[in-house]
Amino acid sequence: MVLLSSEAEYVCPDCGCLLIHSNPFTLDSMKDVHTQLCTVKRQKSVAAQVASRPSPAAISKSQTPGLQRPIAPSADMDAPTATTSSTPAAATTLSSSGENTTISITGSGTNYSKAEGPIDPDFKSKRQVVGTFRGIKVWGPTDPPGQLGIWGTQVTVDYDICIADGACIEACPVNVYEWLDTPGHPGSEKKTFMAREKDCIFCMACENVCPPQCVKIFQKGT
Repeated sequence: MVLLSSEAEYVCPDCGCLLIHSNPFTLDSMKDVHTQLCTVKRQKSVAAQVASRPSPAAISKSQTPGLQRPIAPSADMDAPTATTSSTPAAATTLSSSGENTTISITGSGTNYSKAEGPIDPDFKSKRQVVGTFRGIKVWGPTDPPGQLGIWGTQVTVDYDICIADGACIEACPVNVYEWLDTPGHPGSEKKTFMAREKDCIFCMACENVCPPQCVKIFQKGT
């Protein structure tokens, strides 16, 4: 391949992808986005983290019994042991935190019409916020479980269009999304929930790969 004299190139050291552009500033931006999205780089990073973890045998050897302080007897030692909940602490915090959940995704709604994409990019001027779910704004109208509206502020997803393809979860380099069960919805009975919306880096990867085009990313302040 013959390059023009004004063109510059960059080869990813992880996956070997070749990036070419005549504007060096644009090439730098392309490099940044590629670094965030490079699956080979992410796989190497995960492998390195796993390899750096100490083995169970090493952990066991590092715990010297002679250095452990004995627990003093307590007057309550013979008292019945309290039963603890099997619900993870994180899940309890999310459902009962100060960031209120004021709407439900279940109900007896009768609006079961399946919507088609793409998401309306001007929905914020046409809809109103009807509540929050784990701190995430929900834009109506809603009539659960058949109609759930549009969720999010910067990372927004029209839940009535979403088909749970999962492409946005795979594409996001900063793990913004997680799965959320939405039983009874005609589009799909689970949705991609923007649980870590504040971590979005506005790379637009999720918006670009969504098959039904139900995702819209807004920069802060828009």
